[in-house]
Amino acid sequence: MKPSAPNRLPPPDDATLSQLLAAARAASPRAYAPYSRFRVGAAVLADDGRVFTSANIENASYGLTSCAERNAVFAAVFAGVRRVVAVAIHTPTAAPVSPCGACRQVIFEFGPDAVVASCCDGDDQQRRTIGELLPDAFGPQDL
Repeated sequence: MKPSAPNRLPPPDDATLSQLLAAARAASPRAYAPYSRFRVGAAVLADDGRVFTSANIENASYGLTSCAERNAVFAAVFAGVRRVVAVAIHTPTAAPVSPCGACRQVIFEFGPDAVVASCCDGDDQQRRTIGELLPDAFGPQDL
């Protein structure tokens, strides 16, 4: 079992996660998704309290598509953030959807203790830690 990250951050409270999910929902219409029509929004809570939002951006060369979660994390990192507390995701589905494997890896890099919350067009929500979504993750401690 790998040790947890130093200076573990406390998880966000329910009110904060609700606000983050609302921000992710608000970001989803801004997606560029002409091929899949699958508009995903994401919101990232940084350790300093700032929130960064984004949406998925597709490309005709499908492999160059970039997920909402990674776009939001990268926006935070570009702004100087190095620790992510939580990531919220909204998908246009009847049930919540978890991040893909690539997004899980990126979230782990900057938020090894992050909470990942997903909401959808339905009433259901899903909450997991990144450790639950990506057990035995490969990270900086493995180099």
